Amino acid sequence: MEDGTAERIRPRDRILETARDMFHKHGIKGVGVDAITEAAGTNKMTLYRHFESKDDLVIECLRATACSANAMWQKFEAEHPGDKLAQLHAWVRMAADCLMMDGRGCDMANAAIELSETDHPARRVIKELKQAQRDRLVGLCRDAGIGQAELLADTLSLLLEGARVSLQSVGAEGPSAQFVRMAEGLITSFKAR
Repeated sequence: MEDGTAERIRPRDRILETARDMFHKHGIKGVGVDAITEAAGTNKMTLYRHFESKDDLVIECLRATACSANAMWQKFEAEHPGDKLAQLHAWVRMAADCLMMDGRGCDMANAAIELSETDHPARRVIKELKQAQRDRLVGLCRDAGIGQAELLADTLSLLLEGARVSLQSVGAEGPSAQFVRMAEGLITSFKAR
């Protein structure tokens, strides 16, 4: 942000954007508020004026991630108006693109693993946001004419989560390379039932 961009972005947004990036790259527990404020070109007083605690910042980062996901759903609808099956195939392509972007996986899943304390305030938010994504995928499957919409949505979700782990553990040449073919095969199989 050396070109003066930092000054044009509101401090809260700058902190949030910086924290999202750092949490994604280094993990939530691997990044302290000092590092976030330094990278955001601000100070701890400003951070705590906008966020009561690091936990509140984590929650807002997860909500921002969910907003990005919602934008993708809207893109599917805009690109394939009224064609729910095409939107489902677009979801598969988007999931594959996300898989190959940087290999760090899903911010929600990573947070759920990293924040293992069951009473951590972000756990409730993660559960709500993951449930909302599942519900949206179930609805899309149902609207695409899939008789066992919940089963297909859950199967696709687990396939994606497994592909993320496979990519992190064995690389892009491992089973995750087959994600699109497997997902498309599942859709075809469920559609034929």
